[in-house]
Amino acid sequence: MIFRVFEKKELKNLFEILAAHNKIVGPVEAGRDKHGEPVYAFSEVSDFNALRLGYTATKLPAKRYFLPFQENLSTYTVEDGEWQKSIDYNVSGPLIFFGLHSCDINALNKLDKVLLHSIYPMPYYAAKRKNMFIIGTDCAPQPFCFCRSMSSDTALHGFDMFITDLGTKYFVEILTDTAYNFLKHIRTEEPKEKDHILYMKTVSARNKKFTAQVDTTDLAKILDMEFQSDVWKHWGDICLSCGTCSNVCPTCYCYGVEETVDIDLKGAKKTKMLHSCNLIDFAEVAGGHNFRPERHSRLKYRYYHKHRGFVEAFEESLCVGCGRCGESCLAGINVPEVIASVRGGKSK
Repeated sequence: MIFRVFEKKELKNLFEILAAHNKIVGPVEAGRDKHGEPVYAFSEVSDFNALRLGYTATKLPAKRYFLPFQENLSTYTVEDGEWQKSIDYNVSGPLIFFGLHSCDINALNKLDKVLLHSIYPMPYYAAKRKNMFIIGTDCAPQPFCFCRSMSSDTALHGFDMFITDLGTKYFVEILTDTAYNFLKHIRTEEPKEKDHILYMKTVSARNKKFTAQVDTTDLAKILDMEFQSDVWKHWGDICLSCGTCSNVCPTCYCYGVEETVDIDLKGAKKTKMLHSCNLIDFAEVAGGHNFRPERHSRLKYRYYHKHRGFVEAFEESLCVGCGRCGESCLAGINVPEVIASVRGGKSK
């Protein structure tokens, strides 16, 4: 890894160089909440001044750009008695993420294990992922963030460059040759000892701001022992089965495929749509049988997928601790409380 520092004004120059021939997605202010606080979202950006790199957290992850809610997998047409199949991976060109936090970068790394590097990779995801350029930025820890407990508060890979605000300048970690070549177009310099010291102080001060915690010690084993616990019934009675948690989660990737045929039988299409394991029809199969008809069962299996099944397969949790699910849950269910109650064998 190579380290450089540059004056803050140079970041705008870098943005304009990247934006000249590429689509850029970054954090913007999408509105204000009822308390007058800004609401942030990832959106296409053409003006550097619209970026909000000091954003707290976005309500929705950047997932819709590489794992969209709805996507056509293939289309079919019939002409003169012969059918033609067309496949489009829905990639128009390179996509630059300007300002992803470590938790969202680590979410991509986890999705890569399933959708890119598994026995059966998803070509639609792979095509988008391989056309990404990622610039990471440090976050301002929020009361609902428990990413430090999930070891997702820092990113060691999965980005091209990562910038840290040192006050008057930026400290940048360079991970790829593409990033190195882009930085040649702006004025940078080797970090001095005082820059390294300031960087370490900045990181240390940020780490002290994390307040929410989840005890993950032997969590997979405890989940096995508490599979039949009444705690799950308690949380299931509260859950609304709305699927909001999956919608805002940066790592939920479950989906269904729907096939539709035109009424004149001359065309058809196959469409992939993201699903949620909390929805009542998620485990329903042909014939109408539902393997998980009860809310507590669906909620439980979502937690077991995140903190048990994924751990067994990849030796790490699928959860990055961003806290979006708890912040968005209409019933007030959040991961730290659920895990604490399971560890204690009783509901909060």
